[in-house]
Amino acid sequence: MGLVAEDIGPALAREQFLDGGSVEGAVRSPILSSWQRSRSLGLSPDGCELPFTQDLDLDGRLVHAATPVLDRLRAMFNGKNMNVALADERGAVLQRRFGEPSMVRHLAAIQSVPGFVFAEEFGGTNGIGLALAERRLINIYGAEHFAERSQSNACSAIPVRDLLSGRIEGVLCFGYPHTDADPALDLVIRKAAGVIERRLLEQSSVRERALLQAYLDARGLVPAGDAAGNGRLGELGASGLDWRDQMILKEKATELISSAQRAAVEVSLPGGRRVTLLSRPVTSASGVEGVVIEAVLPSGHERLAVSTETDAPSGLLTQQALTPTVPPLGHLPGLAPGREATTARPPRAPDGSGTPGVGERTADGATSGLVLVGEPGVGQYAVAARRRLELLSEASTRIGTTLDVSRTARELAEMAVPRLADYVTIDLPEAVLRGEEPTDPGKDLHRTVVHGIREDCPFYPAGERVDLQPVTPQLRCLTNGEAVLEPDLRSASGWIAQDPVRARRLLDHDLHSLITVPLLARGIVLGIASFYRARDPAPFGDDDRSLAQELATRAAICIDNARRYTREHTMVLALQHSLLPHGFPEQNAVEVAHRYMPAESGVGGDWFDVIPLSGTRVALVVGDVVGHGLHAAATMGRLRTAARNFAELDLPPDEVLTHLDNLVGRLDREECGEDPSNGNTGIIGATCLYAIYDPTSQQCTMARAGHPPPALVRPDGTVIFPELPAGPPLGLGGLPFETAEFHLPEGSQLVLYTDGLIEDRDRDFDTALEQLRRALASPNRPPEETCQAVVEAVVPDHPADDIALLVARTHTLDPQRIATWDLPADPALVSTIRGSVTRRLTEWGLDEVAFATELLLSELVTNAIRYGSDPIQVRLLYDRTLTCEVSDTSSTAPHLRHAATTDEGGRGLFLVAQLSQSWGTRYTADGKVIWAECALEVPGGKAGPAEVYFDNIDDIPAI
Repeated sequence: MGLVAEDIGPALAREQFLDGGSVEGAVRSPILSSWQRSRSLGLSPDGCELPFTQDLDLDGRLVHAATPVLDRLRAMFNGKNMNVALADERGAVLQRRFGEPSMVRHLAAIQSVPGFVFAEEFGGTNGIGLALAERRLINIYGAEHFAERSQSNACSAIPVRDLLSGRIEGVLCFGYPHTDADPALDLVIRKAAGVIERRLLEQSSVRERALLQAYLDARGLVPAGDAAGNGRLGELGASGLDWRDQMILKEKATELISSAQRAAVEVSLPGGRRVTLLSRPVTSASGVEGVVIEAVLPSGHERLAVSTETDAPSGLLTQQALTPTVPPLGHLPGLAPGREATTARPPRAPDGSGTPGVGERTADGATSGLVLVGEPGVGQYAVAARRRLELLSEASTRIGTTLDVSRTARELAEMAVPRLADYVTIDLPEAVLRGEEPTDPGKDLHRTVVHGIREDCPFYPAGERVDLQPVTPQLRCLTNGEAVLEPDLRSASGWIAQDPVRARRLLDHDLHSLITVPLLARGIVLGIASFYRARDPAPFGDDDRSLAQELATRAAICIDNARRYTREHTMVLALQHSLLPHGFPEQNAVEVAHRYMPAESGVGGDWFDVIPLSGTRVALVVGDVVGHGLHAAATMGRLRTAARNFAELDLPPDEVLTHLDNLVGRLDREECGEDPSNGNTGIIGATCLYAIYDPTSQQCTMARAGHPPPALVRPDGTVIFPELPAGPPLGLGGLPFETAEFHLPEGSQLVLYTDGLIEDRDRDFDTALEQLRRALASPNRPPEETCQAVVEAVVPDHPADDIALLVARTHTLDPQRIATWDLPADPALVSTIRGSVTRRLTEWGLDEVAFATELLLSELVTNAIRYGSDPIQVRLLYDRTLTCEVSDTSSTAPHLRHAATTDEGGRGLFLVAQLSQSWGTRYTADGKVIWAECALEVPGGKAGPAEVYFDNIDDIPAI
């Protein structure tokens, strides 16, 4: 025997419905209609996924009105399994309250987290979605829900309406276990929704509510048979207008109210739909004159033409369709002259729900609905408020576009003129401009910005110190830390009397109103912004002061950020400069000039150096650490120090880069730590170019690690970029570096630079190289002029990266100042070489150092004969110092040690160290070179160090 529909419960009815059976009479009509809509939308009971949105108005009218009510409901349901939710007109949950706080830990996210949208089109039959669809109080129990996950729950939901417009602003919903259903909850939720609606109404003015009542009373006088009186009055939401469409209509309606004119204006909405707004005058019982704005929506996309004829008795606009296919919508009779509208009770909608009707539907489907009601003055305030919000919104994107203090202050002035003020001046302490924290902002103010509608501003010029008199509004503003409003400057007698010259200059330029605001950020007063009005005869008001305060507050935060950045940038720049060379050691191999230009956005890790080496050679280094800021600058200092140390070892360029590569790899590992997942990426890497120039042979040996190649300018002005193996950047490890050797004629220029010079997002790489080539192509130009030409022609206007530039013009050591002797490994020839050296020193006029030089060479040559191997060569180089070099093909090197009193040898190297100002060993491909440099000035009247230890040169022991 089959089941009769009346005999089955909701669970069986739902199952039978999902199987395609008929459940007419077994399910309440709203529930069945919702099931049918859900199925037509293609929803699945076990797959109703709710969208999540972060586009929530958590500080709007509805939340403000509902928050105390929700808190009261939470106290009422304390300890019970009750979930109270507030959703907006889209069905997106704004807030939740729980009778038992521990429920949050056991509920799914869609039942506990705001932001999920419960519209019926997404979640099927549910409390919030059905309340929006049915537009009335609804109850859903257990299996009446469409989604499987909600079968054990019950809910009660009711729309919350705006009593002025009648539109649904949101939904109040109670959720509870099915077993806790109680009919008394209907009364509770109705009262709660009513309180929220009254709180929403209280946010409108009393005068606007009176105008609404007059409008409803007038509508109530429509004859029963009039076209306008048939059927229940509808709402704009029922016509398919979403909340965005309604916001557009409200904005236009606000402008119509402020204009206070009878009008019919067609508004185009997104999607091509057109709505006609009618502006109708109305008078309240107390005589307040206002304007009602109604929207007329034709059916489908049909265009509706509306006339604005005046109904003589009432003075109200008569709405009349001009197209023959749309019948007249009737007219609203107004109040006859001398007649007062009475308000015996709050307006009620025709269905008795307590909500006023706001729209009407004609026979052809066209709909009219109330959009706004208000006084023209209130509308003007609303327009002004919206413009203030637009200004603040624009200010949030236009103030603080850079981290420059002065530019940020300028942006504040540009935002305020002319929409708020005619002139703006901004005064900041010198300490703020330097990036420091001001100690007494009232005593060190400098005029930073002057901006106005005309250039001939009657103010202190920018850059001048500002002295504030005790009674000036600016000083009062600083003292109190609050904005000061002077509506009429002409009445500020105290200020005029104390500073009459400046006051007269301002008044002569028609400046009549002033707002001065402290630039306060994070508890620190950073300066003053003063807003003046001249062209607009209306004085500043409280709303203007609030707007100026808000603009100044936003700008002050940006100025403080810029100040802090300036301070940090200055500190990093100071560190960078302290780590770069302050001057180069004296040497004759090259003549150098250099430039360092930090990036606009921050200091990086570019560096350069000139390092004198043994044998009159010189090392030229340029490098670039990846990144910007303090970390890059500090790392640059570590690498520059390491490069100097490696250079002191007289290593060839490829070996120096190998040591630097290992160092960067170690620094990277130290920065990252043992755990690579800690988020610290370390130094990332660096690039470097290392070159050694020898003025005795005019040979230059170079190697680079991922760095841009150098430019070589020959003496005739020809520019080439030599083919130099690129090599990997420092820090990769495991890959060799290659060297290349070039002959540089005397007067050639070697140009080393970092990638910031030629890499720029606004130009092509090849274009930058060609610009560099043209800038360098000039013969016989001093390095300083070459640097200046490159800066002017190649450096970008706004460099995004640091730029280091090093120009070295080569010189050659005169061959007449070089002496070379080849010796066999015969100890008997030591005295012979001493004699040859003495004669050459006499030719050079260096008789004062001949004795010490003989001692040095005796020890070095004897050491090479005893411990080295053939061939042996002796070389003297006469430059700023006298360099003695002895080379052999052995790879063993001597070591300085303390000799015991019983030792026969071991004192020779100690003697070399005493006689020379520096000495060392340099390895070559064929062996080694032991060198020693002697100063060319010997103090007169004093015995040399050797004379203290030895009476006879022949008694000098070998090393």
